[in-house]
Amino acid sequence: MDGFYVIFFSGTGFAAVFINISVENFAGWKFSLTFKIIQKSYLAGCLIYILINLALVFSSVYIITQFAPAAAGSGIPEIKGYLNGIDIPGILLLRTLIGKIFGSIGSVGGGLALGKEGPLVHTGACIASLLGQGGSTKYHISSRWLQGFKSDRDRRDLVTCGCAAGVAAAFRAPVGGVLFSLEEVTSWWRSQLMWRVFFTSAIVAVVVRAAMGWCKSGNCGHFGSGGFIIWDISGGQEDYSFEELLPMAVIGVIGGLLGALFNQLTIYVTRWRRNYLHKKGNRVKIYEACLISVITSVISFGLPLLRKCSPCPDSDPASEIECPRAPGMYGNYVNFYCSKEKEYNDLATIFFNTQDDAIRNLFSAKTIHEFSAQSLLAFLVMFYTLAVITFGTAVPAGQFVPGIMIGSTYGRLVGIFTVNHYKKLNIEEGTYALLGAASFLGGSMRMTVSLCVIMVEITNNLKLLPLIMLVLLISKAVGDAFNEGLYEEQARLRGIPLLESRPKYEMRKMTAKEACRNQKVLSLPRVVKVADVVSILQSNKHNGFPVIDHTRNGETLVIGLMLRSHLLVLLQSKIDFQHSPLPCDPRGGPQGIRHNFSEFAKPVSSKGISINDIHLSSDDLEMYIDLAPFLNPSPYVVPEDMSLTKVYNIFRQLGLRHIFVVPRASRMIGVITRKDLLIEEETDSTAMELQSTSVRFNGRGQRHEKRLLVGNADAERPLLNGLLIQDHDIQHHTSTT
Repeated sequence: MDGFYVIFFSGTGFAAVFINISVENFAGWKFSLTFKIIQKSYLAGCLIYILINLALVFSSVYIITQFAPAAAGSGIPEIKGYLNGIDIPGILLLRTLIGKIFGSIGSVGGGLALGKEGPLVHTGACIASLLGQGGSTKYHISSRWLQGFKSDRDRRDLVTCGCAAGVAAAFRAPVGGVLFSLEEVTSWWRSQLMWRVFFTSAIVAVVVRAAMGWCKSGNCGHFGSGGFIIWDISGGQEDYSFEELLPMAVIGVIGGLLGALFNQLTIYVTRWRRNYLHKKGNRVKIYEACLISVITSVISFGLPLLRKCSPCPDSDPASEIECPRAPGMYGNYVNFYCSKEKEYNDLATIFFNTQDDAIRNLFSAKTIHEFSAQSLLAFLVMFYTLAVITFGTAVPAGQFVPGIMIGSTYGRLVGIFTVNHYKKLNIEEGTYALLGAASFLGGSMRMTVSLCVIMVEITNNLKLLPLIMLVLLISKAVGDAFNEGLYEEQARLRGIPLLESRPKYEMRKMTAKEACRNQKVLSLPRVVKVADVVSILQSNKHNGFPVIDHTRNGETLVIGLMLRSHLLVLLQSKIDFQHSPLPCDPRGGPQGIRHNFSEFAKPVSSKGISINDIHLSSDDLEMYIDLAPFLNPSPYVVPEDMSLTKVYNIFRQLGLRHIFVVPRASRMIGVITRKDLLIEEETDSTAMELQSTSVRFNGRGQRHEKRLLVGNADAERPLLNGLLIQDHDIQHHTSTT
């Protein structure tokens, strides 16, 4: 059944192919028309170029502001927060998926300094979520036979598979997609999840490859022949010398510095947008995106006009690279505002071009001295600035491709100086451009393993793997000295209480009781009045409430956890209301529950039921509900003196929303060892044998085993003592320390 559902992730591959073909065709038509017009008038060509970009960007920002606000940005911080255990309304809606796809086409096709790879991760997550809940109930697109995943764990596993599918479809890197999910987005990992993610990425890779093969016959318009490798540099530099390690290390340092600076600048710009600009409404967001589009178009068209053309190099019969390119074609050696036929404009080759082709030109081998240092430096400054101000606008925006553009530019600059210094014929500037791209992404996003594999897969050059590892380690170390990764910083700006992989050092000296900060816990009795439930739900936004009961001796015990969503279901249905304030007959068993499991399943792609949507009469408010059949009788509980570091790890690894803090239990009923959990079936089904486990000896020769203490019934439901830790308490101590 799992494999059956994973097959549907091929929809992510089809979405990626659709976005790629649409973007390339819009860009192809735009450049073809512009090149035809500039043969007669550069001014008219400039106006047409600006208007086409403006129309595409306007369509994107209009879709986002009016139809799918949650589709703005890359979506990776939100998905990372969801997989970290945080429910963020709106990020997995069907309208968000539609807005992400069509918004990405407009923003990327409009020439903004952003990419489509990040939004594709969000797209894959949306497709996974919609499949997991059987479609969209709001738009009446649902099917019962798709509703196979109702628990939180299954849904998060599906979203994890969707993220991997998005990376595999965006970069055509299936192994990189698996590692990206493992390293960057998910907070806990299981061996069973590994093969599901791998199978998902493999399915997406097959779909994308089949679509690329179909495009080779010319069915994709301006998309061209396509290919599974995005930027193939397998014919580049074959080997490297020991002397080259120094400039490569310099590239790593530059990547760490520029990546950390990029993160810090985007924080300032995003905070200013949020506090001053975007408060004025959607109209201002549209004006802002359109203004940035005009500025980007003017710079990309006008800046190459200020650059003198260079003569074409001597043609190599073995090379397929032409100089100059024919009008209407874009690639290496673009003829733009040149007086002679055998000349090209190196700045237009990277600026007046699609981002994929510009990166391909920067990565290209056998093109030494194609770009001058002045042109690369001018492009680096202008594109870096545009990437900073474009990040955070109300359009779908990824940072992978802009990061590759920035890094490959200064990498090629270092390559020029290296070639001039060492005077060796086997040194390729494109190799340094690749290392620069990896260094900037490592310095900004702080990924290592997954990014290394992605760079190898998209360039088809395994020989450069050690060098990519070197620059990634250096750039990440340098960037970590200044700030956190891009996604972590953006998650903090969006108010997402994202728990990092490691707790702060100060938490080692704190206990769970100290984290509660003497707060008063709102609890519910087992049999509660409907009016009291409504009052509690209206007065706060807590997600869960401890349920307490009293023993015959008058002692108060915690009997379980009741979720807010479950209380709302009970209030809306009204079928469990009772006139008596006494508990229902426990001998009634399951007959007292008149609900389907699907009623209590948490909706992922909607906000669910609100207390304001429930209408109760005065008679309903005077009735009672017995919560015992509906609560979770075994919530996660920790003793009050447990280290806050352990509590932090439990929260992150299990994706919890809250955990009970109770006094330490004084009684226990047994000890569970490892071998008690390893049960092996014999040939006789009634006979069970415990496997033996290894026994370790301490320094004094005494043996001891890993053991788990089990308390008695009272210890399992101890006094709550007014203490409850919630996810924001953990985040509070993380931020204040």
